[in-house]
Amino acid sequence: MSSLAEILGPLDPGGSLPLYQQLQRALREAIEKRILGPDDALPAERQLATDLAISRITVRKAIDGLVDEGLLVRKQGAGNFVCARIEKNFAKLTSFSEDMRARGRTPRSVWLRRSEGTVTPEESLALRLSPGTPVYRFHRLRYADEAPMALEYATIVSSALPSLESVDSSLYEALQAAGARPNRALQRLRALLLNAEQAKLLHAKEGDAGLLVERVGFLPDGRAIEFCQSYYRGDTYDFVAELSSSNE
Repeated sequence: MSSLAEILGPLDPGGSLPLYQQLQRALREAIEKRILGPDDALPAERQLATDLAISRITVRKAIDGLVDEGLLVRKQGAGNFVCARIEKNFAKLTSFSEDMRARGRTPRSVWLRRSEGTVTPEESLALRLSPGTPVYRFHRLRYADEAPMALEYATIVSSALPSLESVDSSLYEALQAAGARPNRALQRLRALLLNAEQAKLLHAKEGDAGLLVERVGFLPDGRAIEFCQSYYRGDTYDFVAELSSSNE
């Protein structure tokens, strides 16, 4: 089996980029191509420096930059590891499955419950529906590869889907096939502490930090058809949004 140094390839002391940037680029590509997977350990910095015939200071500088980018994480007394956190663009409306595939990870779901009924007062308020409106509910534990990432509780107006069984692996794919995929959404992010049931399902501890994302999805004609509450472990997800100033 090839060593990481062999996979990264030789660095060029006479190249246009400094050695630490060459190493950063090589490590970044290895992570993006899944040669290095989430939670994989890097060789010790001293060993990596020896294998690549560069100074340990150069290795440390390269790793520092990747830690700052969030691609690597230092664990006290254990070494450097590929970060298992997922970065979610809070300003872009994409499904969980699309997010995971875009990062080279394999999404899957474990069904907790799927049912039909009528709107609760909370759903009625969020979706602006009259009492008694029929809805479908989809409760799932979402995985990236073999790691549990989120608990998802979605409520969909039943007129948006042909049947309860029409949803397989991706809710948004089913909505798109039915011509009812939301094109915009309002999302709210809130910090919380995971309760015992949530922690057990997410392989965390009761009282660990968690994140709740509430989303209401709208069709182009303005109708709200999706109300979703997703619970994430606080140590696995980063939510980001690009902001710009308005010039008046």
